[in-house]
Amino acid sequence: MTRTNTVREEIWSRLNPVAKPDSRFHKNFAEVIPDFEGSDKATDRIVAQPFYQSGNYAFITPDNCLVDLRRRMLEAGKGMVISTYGIYRGFWLLEPGMVPKGQELFAAWLDGLEHFGRPISMAEIAERGRFDFMVTGASAVSLDGVRFGKGHGFFDMEWGMFTELDLVDDRTPVTAIVHDVQVVADKLDPSSTDVLVDYIATPDQFHASNNRGTRPRGIHWELLEPEQIADTPPLKELRKMQGLDA
Repeated sequence: MTRTNTVREEIWSRLNPVAKPDSRFHKNFAEVIPDFEGSDKATDRIVAQPFYQSGNYAFITPDNCLVDLRRRMLEAGKGMVISTYGIYRGFWLLEPGMVPKGQELFAAWLDGLEHFGRPISMAEIAERGRFDFMVTGASAVSLDGVRFGKGHGFFDMEWGMFTELDLVDDRTPVTAIVHDVQVVADKLDPSSTDVLVDYIATPDQFHASNNRGTRPRGIHWELLEPEQIADTPPLKELRKMQGLDA
């Protein structure tokens, strides 16, 4: 077992008592990054940050612990792009004008997202321009900014797609929302495709990551299986945009 997998499983055992069960996956942390006790307090720490207050358009992952953030963004008049589970149905756009007043919480849930929001193509995302900030959940994150997800690499892939379109780069603020038990004090070595975060928001603290290195850029097509590309509509569209497929 790799050190990454060991850390992930150690964190999952600590997370279990404070995690909120998912309606579909319960506490199968290999398939879902759950909500947790105190996620609203972690969200408080994000909305107090200058990058959040000045930003109006962001990429937000579909993790359960980000429901309160998505709700608050809608109430504050901020728009967002959100990925679907496994990116199987691509990306969706959710903006305040799509959501009737009082329905922001429903719209922040994944079922509500697909009720009020709409699919958005890579071409339209490119036309809309840069994201002001990005927020993701995590299975674990180290104080030096190394983030582990469920083990499928979706956020790293999303980052790679967006860098291909110059929508994000090293200047883009990236924050992970996690419970305090998910923060790792040990220094961890990122892989060549790991996206390091700038900030870590927990119920008890807001950390600026220590000595974050340069983030990766682009999609490493050679590392993807043909089936993975075929099952991920944005990857297929991006390849056509780049002239890699007819």
